[in-house]
Amino acid sequence: MVPVGVEIKETEVSDEDFEEMKGFVRDYLAASVEGEDDGGRMRWYPWHSSSYRFNHILNVVDLATEIAEAEGADVDVVRVAAVFHDVAKLEAEQDVHAEAGARVTREYLQSRGNYPESFIEEVCGAVVDHSYTGDLDDVPLESRCLIEADVLDKVGANGAVLMLLRMGYESRTHMDAAKMVDRVLQRAHDHTERVVSDTAEGIAHQRIKRVKWLREWLEEEVSRMDAEGVTDR
Repeated sequence: MVPVGVEIKETEVSDEDFEEMKGFVRDYLAASVEGEDDGGRMRWYPWHSSSYRFNHILNVVDLATEIAEAEGADVDVVRVAAVFHDVAKLEAEQDVHAEAGARVTREYLQSRGNYPESFIEEVCGAVVDHSYTGDLDDVPLESRCLIEADVLDKVGANGAVLMLLRMGYESRTHMDAAKMVDRVLQRAHDHTERVVSDTAEGIAHQRIKRVKWLREWLEEEVSRMDAEGVTDR
C-alpha cells in the first residue's frame, strides 16, 4: 500500500526507451537535410548540420537533466522534452519549429510505448515552451529547466568555439578573435540575467569564467588584440 500523501509517479522512461528516442531524433534530423548539398534550410550557417544540431540536443539533455535533478522538476518530462526540443529545427522555420517539434513528439510518444496522456501533454508543452522569450517565472518548472539548458549551451567554451568558427565563414582573421569572444561574453551575461534557478546561474557563471580566461590568453599571446574590446564585468 502506498502511504497517504505520497505522489505516485505515472511514468518512468527506461534507458532503453530513451536511447530509442535519441536514435529517432538523430535519424529525423539527418532525413531533414538528406540530398541537400547546401545543408538545408540553415545553409547560411554551415555547422548547423544535422550532426551539429544533434550534438546540441545531447548537450541540452545533459544540462537540462542536471538542472531538473537539482531543482526538483520531473526529470523524465525534462529529458524527453530536451531530446525532442529541436527535432524539427532543420525542416521548419525558426518561428514555428517549436510547435512543429511538439507535433513530432506527440506522434512519437502516442505510437510507441504506453505513456499516459498527462505525461505526453507535459512533454509537448515543454517542447513548445522552449522558444518562449518571456519571464521564466511564468512557465512550468519543467519548461524552465529546458529553456535554461538551451540558452546555456550557447555560452562558455562551446559558444566561444562556435563564434570563432564563424570568423572563418565571414573571412575574418585571427586579429578579430577577441571581438568575437566579446560577443560570447555579452551573450553569456544576457543569458545569466534571464535564468532564474540557482543551478542554472551556477553553471552560467562557471562558463563565463572559462570565456574570460580565453579572452585573457588571447590578449597575452596576440599583439594589439586587446585594442578594442568590451569592458570586463
